[in-house]
Amino acid sequence: MTERSDYSGMAALTICESLLLALNDHKILPESDILGVLNDAAVTHENAAETEGEAHQAVAVLIRKIISGGNSVRRP
Repeated sequence: MTERSDYSGMAALTICESLLLALNDHKILPESDILGVLNDAAVTHENAAETEGEAHQAVAVLIRKIISGGNSVRRP
């Protein structure tokens, strides 16, 4: 990945996490739905990794870390 696409990916991730937090804060989506969205994304990349390579596996691992770290939902 080039430096420029690294920055684009970081920006996209930050924006998406902020949107998920806002959706939860405003009671538009409950935590379970947000975690479901993240899980669906991880599964999609895990499935793609089987045929399309390690980049998809790396993305799936990152999403799983976001889920386990609670970055996209506010937890007490």
